[in-house]
Amino acid sequence: MKVVLCAVNAKYIHVNLAVRSLAGYARGRIPASVRLSIAEYTINQRPDFLFRELCALQADVLAFSCYIWNIELVKGLLADLKQVRPEMKIVLGGPEVSYDAEWVLLENPAVDCVICGEGEAAFAELVCRLADSTDYTGVCGIAARRNGRIVENPPQPPLDLAALPFVYEDFAALADRILYYEASRGCPYQCQYCLSSVEQGVRFKPLPLVKRELQRFLDAGVRQVKFVDRTFNCNKAFALEIWRYLHAHDNGATNFHFEISADLLDGETLDFLRQVRPGQFQFEIGVQTTNPETTGIIRRGMRFSRIAEVSRALQQGGNIHQHLDLIAGLPGEDYASFRQSFNDVYALAPDQLQLGFLKLLKGSGLRRDSGKYGIRYREKAPYEVLCTHALPYDALDRLKDVEEMVEQYYNSARFDRSVRWLAGQFATPFDFFEALGGWYRESGLYAAPHAKLDAYTFLWRFYAERMDGARADTLAWLLKFDLYHHENAKKLPDWLTADRTRENRARIFAFYEKPGNIEKYLPAYAAEDPKRVSKLAHIEVFPFDVLSGDYGTPCETCVLFHYRDRDILGRAGVCRVEL
Repeated sequence: MKVVLCAVNAKYIHVNLAVRSLAGYARGRIPASVRLSIAEYTINQRPDFLFRELCALQADVLAFSCYIWNIELVKGLLADLKQVRPEMKIVLGGPEVSYDAEWVLLENPAVDCVICGEGEAAFAELVCRLADSTDYTGVCGIAARRNGRIVENPPQPPLDLAALPFVYEDFAALADRILYYEASRGCPYQCQYCLSSVEQGVRFKPLPLVKRELQRFLDAGVRQVKFVDRTFNCNKAFALEIWRYLHAHDNGATNFHFEISADLLDGETLDFLRQVRPGQFQFEIGVQTTNPETTGIIRRGMRFSRIAEVSRALQQGGNIHQHLDLIAGLPGEDYASFRQSFNDVYALAPDQLQLGFLKLLKGSGLRRDSGKYGIRYREKAPYEVLCTHALPYDALDRLKDVEEMVEQYYNSARFDRSVRWLAGQFATPFDFFEALGGWYRESGLYAAPHAKLDAYTFLWRFYAERMDGARADTLAWLLKFDLYHHENAKKLPDWLTADRTRENRARIFAFYEKPGNIEKYLPAYAAEDPKRVSKLAHIEVFPFDVLSGDYGTPCETCVLFHYRDRDILGRAGVCRVEL
């Protein structure tokens, strides 16, 4: 019997942890005659291509991992797959089918059964039953058809996480992709927009096992590992022990991403975190809203004042990359309230400000209570909010423009200085992004794709058309800095004429020729010829101190950009030099 676990990921760079966990747990527990494999695709591939690929697998059992980003694509394949291979068993699992399994089976006759909730034990038992042709409909943790009716069986007992396998075998085959890791399951909070609130309690992997598995990532020099734990630091001792291990065994290259609750970080933990290598840890902190009424409705037990205090403390350390999250469309938050939430979070200057929109997930409390708050949402996945009692559609649509601008001009990290300066020209940062998004829409710029350099031009045009242009020269220099901060640009936009490099060309070349300069400022280039180094790095002369933020006082400042020393967002290393 041939069994295939199928993942359809949002992007190629992602690696599906769920199918690997099911496969790893099943091996050794299913008959040797079963040929078990994984097939991994993305939602960006054409449905016809996926259909042909899946048919070519010649599977006896085809199991899909279902999420909001792939469910519509998967459902579109099911009936045709069953027509081509009517004897094939089709199994669905994952959060998108776990909470209304009966409806999934009624709506999709091609589906034979649905695995509900935690899937490892249920999948292994299901495969054993199918392999020896015995009745599988009574397996705990599944919903299936039996004698013309649908039965939903009791769940499997919670799994001992020590039984979970390490799912990565060939790191070379996964080079430059994001790998996911799970050290705990469950969440202590009851946030009503989140499915983690459905599961009671938190279970942890044994720490010695976690350390052994993390060492495998470190030994392999993996680029990035994302922990999928819903609130990684809900147990201080557990989190701190893992962080200490990673710090002590740092390989100088691997980045670890954690979703944390900032208000749980105490003084001892913050003192320790200041010691870790810059770029080793990345924290995602869910603020969602700073409106107290809304946090009460969604049962988000947190104090923004404490989150802000911790975020600033982490930022002072200068070594941990922070993502702060907001959700638009939450009940009780109108446009003015969201504007305040945005400005509150923006003031913390996170490395990334992720502006998302409420998704009414199956099984979540807000989906159940959507009528109470006037929440209307799209019928198809990802079930995104359309309006609420407090936020009409037109207002929410304007927030879509803000999201686009934040993603393009803030989260890309390509416009750090120019956007910070421009935002300071408005009453609040939100007003800047709102105005920029409105200008994009009026100018028809959303209608077509654009080249990378166009984004700089559009920001320049926005300033020229919407503002008085009195300090256009300042913006031009800041845009030039931001451009070189990411790339050693060989071509500049026609309007970007601000330049002091040409008149200082001889001084710049003399800098590279001067003994000791390359070893001091550019050790990674020490073996290179000075003339070649002058082409690999870049020196720009600015008329003010662009590094300190004092843009109003004339002060010649020479900045060296070195492109072999980049941070996690791709920004080149920079330093002040004397010519």
